[in-house]
Amino acid sequence: MSSLAVHKAPSAAGAAAAGPSRPPLRRRVALVPTVTLLLGAVYCLLPVAWVVIASTKSGRELFSTFTFLPGTGFAGNLADLDAYRDGVYWRWMGNSALYAGLGALLSAVVSAFSGYALATYRFRGREAMFNVLLAGVLMPPIILAVPQYLLLAEADLTDSYLSVLLPQILSPYGVYLARIYAAAAVPGDVVEAGRMDGAGEWRIFTRIALPMMVPGMVTVFLFQFVAIWNNFLLPYIMLSDDERFPLTLGLYTLLEQGSNQPALYTLVITGAFLAVLPLIALFLVVQRFWSLDLLSGAVKS
Repeated sequence: MSSLAVHKAPSAAGAAAAGPSRPPLRRRVALVPTVTLLLGAVYCLLPVAWVVIASTKSGRELFSTFTFLPGTGFAGNLADLDAYRDGVYWRWMGNSALYAGLGALLSAVVSAFSGYALATYRFRGREAMFNVLLAGVLMPPIILAVPQYLLLAEADLTDSYLSVLLPQILSPYGVYLARIYAAAAVPGDVVEAGRMDGAGEWRIFTRIALPMMVPGMVTVFLFQFVAIWNNFLLPYIMLSDDERFPLTLGLYTLLEQGSNQPALYTLVITGAFLAVLPLIALFLVVQRFWSLDLLSGAVKS
């Protein structure tokens, strides 16, 4: 018995000695994802920082040795951008706001209707329709751009605002998100309770389901707004009149002209910096609509 106790004592002492060495190992292992995330953040934010700093530099400062110190030419760059072709840049920004704002709003509305219907109602072909929707999510936009152009050309709508706006209204990814979100956020018991109280389907959707779906629809709106704001291929195919260009296509034309007129590069960089500001402002404004307690007070146990 005593030999057994003597035999166990060293192992207990060894465990006590090995115990303090484990937390530092865990801390070292935990540093790996943190360092990885920091490197990823630097990789993503470095180009943005370069654009912000480069927009403050004059042409002479930009083409000399570049440093990450602010320049003195931002006011001059902004004045030159405002004066370029009588302020066509602001026309491009207004076009982008129209395409992205109206397109994202209509897309969110269509997604809300479609997602709620797919999540709530049972009808023949529902799963097949949802599978087709998933195929549309996986379809690259470049494959759809040419057929869309041919269809709109038959309707004589090319080179118009509608040629860019209409293809953006129906978003398979937006409908998919709305369907998943409606299934999770709108309990069937609440819908049935509304029906038992005599409410019609339209009233149930607008007064009960839609308020619960607001955070999800804000997400759809944001995703679609950013996608339309940054879209280049569709306007490039559809439009020929630069008065209807969005910012992406307008800055591209400026960049092409910059090969012959290097002074335009400062306008492109300043314009790119200004094009990011509406997206940042939008995220700051609509983030209050996100809520974790989506069903607070809706269902009581």
